[in-house]
Amino acid sequence: MSHSPILEVDNLSLEFHTDGRTVYALDKVSFNLARGETLSLVGESGCGKSVTAMAVMGLLPRGNAQITSGNIRLAGTDLVGMPERQMQAIRGNRIGMVFQDPMSSLNPVHTIGMQIAEAVQRHKHVSRHDAWARARQMLDLVRIPDAGSRLTAYPHELSGGQRQRVMIAMALACDPELLIADEPTTALDVTVQAQILELIADLKTELGMSVLLITHDLGVVAATADRMMVMYAGRIVEEGPVERIFARPSHGYTAGLLRSLPGHGSQRRGVLTEIAGTVPRLDRPVEGCVYAPRCAFAETGCSAPLPPARQIEAGHRSACIREAAVFAEMSNNEIVRRWA
Repeated sequence: MSHSPILEVDNLSLEFHTDGRTVYALDKVSFNLARGETLSLVGESGCGKSVTAMAVMGLLPRGNAQITSGNIRLAGTDLVGMPERQMQAIRGNRIGMVFQDPMSSLNPVHTIGMQIAEAVQRHKHVSRHDAWARARQMLDLVRIPDAGSRLTAYPHELSGGQRQRVMIAMALACDPELLIADEPTTALDVTVQAQILELIADLKTELGMSVLLITHDLGVVAATADRMMVMYAGRIVEEGPVERIFARPSHGYTAGLLRSLPGHGSQRRGVLTEIAGTVPRLDRPVEGCVYAPRCAFAETGCSAPLPPARQIEAGHRSACIREAAVFAEMSNNEIVRRWA
C-alpha cells in the first residue's frame, strides 16, 4: 500500500445557518486517506459523518452551509471553493459515492442500464453502445446474476441487495480513485450486509482504489477497515489502526461505544450498556471536551480548553486527557481483551 494520500482533509470547520441560528457541524476535522486504504469514520447518528462526506463531494446545501476554515485536497488539488462545473467533472468520475438508501438514490422512472450508462457517457465521452457495454460489464463485476436482462429492469424490480449492488456499479463505472460508502448496508439484512461488505473489499483490491467507509457499526469497522476515526459532535476524538483502537481504547466516547456492543457466551446475559445523556446541541462553540457531560471518566480539567490530540502510540491519537484512566478501566472488557 502506498503512503501517498489520495485524500487530505485539513482543519475543516463547517457551519449551517438556519432559522437565525448557527450550527457548528464540523470543528477542525483533519485526516488523511492513503492510496489503497480503507478508512472508517464511525460514530452515532448526527455526529457529522455524512456531512464530512458531503463536504468532500461538494454536495453541501447551497445558501446555508459555509466552510469557515480548512482544505480538502484530492491528490493535491484543493476542492474547497472549486467552481461547480469543475466539481462535476470530479464527482462520479474521480470520486464515487454509495449512498445510504439506494431506493431514494436511484431514479424510479429510468432503467438500471440507462442510469449507469448515463454516468459513463457524461464523464468518459463514449458512444451509447460502449456506455451500455460498460454498464453490462459493471453489473457482472458486482455479481448481479443475468446482468444482460437486468439492464432493462427498473429499481423497484430488484431486491434491496441488488439495488445496493447497482449503486456500487454506478459509483465505480468511471474507475474512481476514491469510493465513499455512506452506511452502505444500513437497510440490508445481515447476510446481504456481509455480501456487500465483501464485495466492496474485493473491488477495492481489484481496482486499486481507496475507500472512505462511513458507519455507526463497530462490527463493520472491525471486519473491513484498516484505520478508523471516532467522531463525536463534529470532532475527531480518536483515530488510529483498527486493531490498536479496539485493543487500547483511549477516549471516553470510544469506550462507551465498545461497552455498548453485545457480548458473547456468558457475557450476552443482561441488559446492554448504554451511553447516558444526550448528544449536545451544536449551536454554541465548546472549548473543552464536547463529550465531557456524558463521560464516565470526566474531571474538572475536561471543561478547560483542550491541548492537541496526544499520540498514544505510532499512528494512534486521542483527544482525551483521561486516556490512561479510560484504558485502565477498559482493559478487562471482553472485546478489548480479544483484540489485545
